[in-house]
Amino acid sequence: MTRLVGINHVALEVGDLEEALVWYGRVFEFELRGRAGDRMAFIDIGDQFIALASGRTQSPDGARHFGLVVDDREAVRERLRKDGIPVQSSGSLDFTDPWGNHVQVVDYRDIQFTKAPEILRAMKLDGLSKSEQALEELSQKGMATES
Repeated sequence: MTRLVGINHVALEVGDLEEALVWYGRVFEFELRGRAGDRMAFIDIGDQFIALASGRTQSPDGARHFGLVVDDREAVRERLRKDGIPVQSSGSLDFTDPWGNHVQVVDYRDIQFTKAPEILRAMKLDGLSKSEQALEELSQKGMATES
């Protein structure tokens, strides 16, 4: 049987592509990987990407969400608060974008997801390390990459 090995990208529907690029650009620093006409844009996340597709067809997300990994979750929380975007006061960092996409933000240090050293270097994040808990979780699976 074929095994899952990762996620290449997530596609989000947004109302207006240009507005979405500006909005997400206020919250996150990112590079634009490219575009497919005036209907899609691709935000680079190192060796992965998010596709923004113009034209929201679904109702706003509730429990359905996706998680983004960042180098500083609390900086994102502060930016969202500064922009008046409702966020939870503690614990996980969840918010909804203007088009109803439910986003959960997690810190790279605290999760099992691991970028290869050469990818971190290329992203200028080669000093980013894992928390002891994340390392323990990886170790239990025989996947620890740091000591």
